[in-house]
Amino acid sequence: MKRTLVLLAASIMLGTAPLPSSAEAASLAPKNEISRAEYYLKEFEKEVSHQHGGAASFYRNKRDAVDRVKRLVQGYPDDPAVQALFQRTRTALLKSKGDYMEITPAMTAYRRNEQEMRERFSRMSAEAWKKKLAAVEVLSPAFPAPDPMEVTPSDIIGKHVAIKDVVYPSNQFIGATGEYAFAGKPSTGFYFIQLNSRRWLAPYEAVKRFRRQVDASIGDTISFTVLGRITGVVMESPDASQQKKAPFVWGWVVQPDSLYVDGHVLASYDDTHEQSAAFVGEETVNDIKQSWYTVKSIPPDVTPEGLMDIFQAAIKEKNFELYQNCINPARWETPTGESLVRYHWDLHQARFQNQYVHAVFDKAKIKVVKGHDSRDVDENFFLTDSDRSKLVKMSGEMEERAVVTSRAFDANGKQVGGRHPHELIRKGGDAGRWYVEDYAARF
Repeated sequence: MKRTLVLLAASIMLGTAPLPSSAEAASLAPKNEISRAEYYLKEFEKEVSHQHGGAASFYRNKRDAVDRVKRLVQGYPDDPAVQALFQRTRTALLKSKGDYMEITPAMTAYRRNEQEMRERFSRMSAEAWKKKLAAVEVLSPAFPAPDPMEVTPSDIIGKHVAIKDVVYPSNQFIGATGEYAFAGKPSTGFYFIQLNSRRWLAPYEAVKRFRRQVDASIGDTISFTVLGRITGVVMESPDASQQKKAPFVWGWVVQPDSLYVDGHVLASYDDTHEQSAAFVGEETVNDIKQSWYTVKSIPPDVTPEGLMDIFQAAIKEKNFELYQNCINPARWETPTGESLVRYHWDLHQARFQNQYVHAVFDKAKIKVVKGHDSRDVDENFFLTDSDRSKLVKMSGEMEERAVVTSRAFDANGKQVGGRHPHELIRKGGDAGRWYVEDYAARF
């Protein structure tokens, strides 16, 4: 007994803990089970980390990690090692759902502005459409279309018709007599709307301008109501593009005058207009949008991150001129370049309409890719003015590249996808200005 007391006193003095009792040992999970669970948890954590704040649809190691840690918690709830695995699993599960941020009203103001303008132009277009229909004698109803075998064509040719549900480009086809968009079906008869003339192309371009400037929600495939004049009757095969042996059918050829997208816009052919057509209220668009703009110009000393903020604002607020001025001029000075810039403007508009509402940007990573960097501390320490002058002459104008990474968030504040890099360029050092080089990259 005396020996036991001496050993206990010695252990207290030396600060060593007594061995766990059999009950305490039973509450600790086997080390091999801890190791297996931690292995799968680490793999799951790696998968989550690779998403950079986004959310994947499937994680290969999630099920194994969750099930193993869950069994350990149920069997050994008091084991500190098990509790640590539980907390790590909880954190990983939360991160696997994607990052979140608070979406403020200022971030979605562009959507409210667009909705107000959409409603305004919808009202104006609806009123103008009624006047258009009242100004001409319209064949009513349009369907069933008059049967060319039962009527005298001259009694129909020259009349106007308003044809609903002309879906373009889905219903486009090139036939034996021209390029058309068809409307109708064998049981009701067909109309073939002429596409290979300015009377279609000009109003259609006006609708695209409306989509670009006012209402990005229209999309690429549009259902029109076409107002036009019947100019003839032909036999065509509208389904020839889908079937090798499609039947030929009679249909009335319609020369379009106006394209109406119900609830959105009316565009009409006008040979006195600079672009041969205009949408209703087109001349008022710029004045309306001036009050939206939070940014109207680009400071000459703008940082790469600051320029990306301006670039985003230009897209959200539909300020095409500002958007274009953010981009390296070498990318849009040719007709092809300008066309591509407009194409990607439409893509950006659609994404901010349907996929995300705001993006945030990380600090830029900048490097000199050409020329002498006069701000290089090490070179300035060792080189003379004469040395630096020679380097400038040999290397030419300094060119810098910056990479700014973006993360986009939807209206609920959830991150959409991972991080996306954006490349910017500046020439001439501090005397130059930053421009967006990779303007096509999504946010």
